Amino acid sequence: MATVLGCASQQISSLYSESPQYGDNKFENSAPTQPSGLRKTAKIIWRYITEERSNTEPAEAIPMESIQLSGSATQSDDTVSLYRLGHSSLLLSLNSEFWLIDPVFGERASPFSWMGPKRFHQTPIALDQLPNIRGVIISHDHYDHLDQSTIEQLRDKVDTFITPLGVGQHLQKWGVDKSRIQELDWWQSTTVDNVKLVATPAQHFSGRGLTDGNQTLWASWVIQVGEQKLFYSGDTGYFEGFKEIGNRFGPFDLTIMENGAYDKDWADIHMRPEETLQAHLDLGGKAMLPVHNSTFDLAFHSWQEPLNRLTALAEENGVTLITPTIGSRVALKELNNHQARWWQEMEETEQSLVLQTR
Repeated sequence: MATVLGCASQQISSLYSESPQYGDNKFENSAPTQPSGLRKTAKIIWRYITEERSNTEPAEAIPMESIQLSGSATQSDDTVSLYRLGHSSLLLSLNSEFWLIDPVFGERASPFSWMGPKRFHQTPIALDQLPNIRGVIISHDHYDHLDQSTIEQLRDKVDTFITPLGVGQHLQKWGVDKSRIQELDWWQSTTVDNVKLVATPAQHFSGRGLTDGNQTLWASWVIQVGEQKLFYSGDTGYFEGFKEIGNRFGPFDLTIMENGAYDKDWADIHMRPEETLQAHLDLGGKAMLPVHNSTFDLAFHSWQEPLNRLTALAEENGVTLITPTIGSRVALKELNNHQARWWQEMEETEQSLVLQTR
């Protein structure tokens, strides 16, 4: 086994040794982060076992709109529109072609079908109902962003997969032809039709098992269609890189930002709501869509806390916060139509039911 792992490490090293992000046989962040490993993992598992947690899952069904797609991708003359599918998964319509970001349609964000974080809700469209997909954008290889069963079912209807360095190796193992995969390092770009994609830095980590830590790169993404620009953070802690991305590519019509599953034990690789807001400001965002919440129980806070905290911060700072229901169509030209605080309505209903039972 040691020989096999050693050979794999040497192969990866030879492939990515020229990347500025690669050193000491692994990918690294631009700034130091807390070391991870079995000891830290064991500590977190112990917290899950021993700490009292409350309201980490919704008591009633999360509101959702089923996505019904016509033969046209845009359904109007808008250049860019999107649908939130849950967690960080999004379906985008870019110039009459469909794209996916971090598609996870599986029941659990886990290597196991029988254990691990389970969905609060189904996806608003089934995999077999999806049309042909022009491209799939992947931020990193963690299970809540890269799902093997989803890729295996999608692979024959996707033209191209755009990933950070190394992630394409997972896709090839799952049957995606190498010719349909583009791997990018930070600051590298590609153009598909007239959609420009830039892999930009993030502060995170990677790995799908005990022996492959940081053997693939993680990234955030700039997505530009004509004059319209989106930014997707992927998973990341707050770092100075947001200012550089904003200086190079901002302002952005919409930032799609991680907001959820934060904790003191991983504060440098996931953002608290205050940091999410600051990152949006650093980027020069005009409006913000928070993701990475409301689908899986991945932390110790209540499931509504990320949205409640960020909503209050956005109001205090005059930031336009877009909070569409899962599955609703969001056109970039009509962002102000998607500011319903649906989770707060759920809280009011739950509190009312509690009072009625007393």
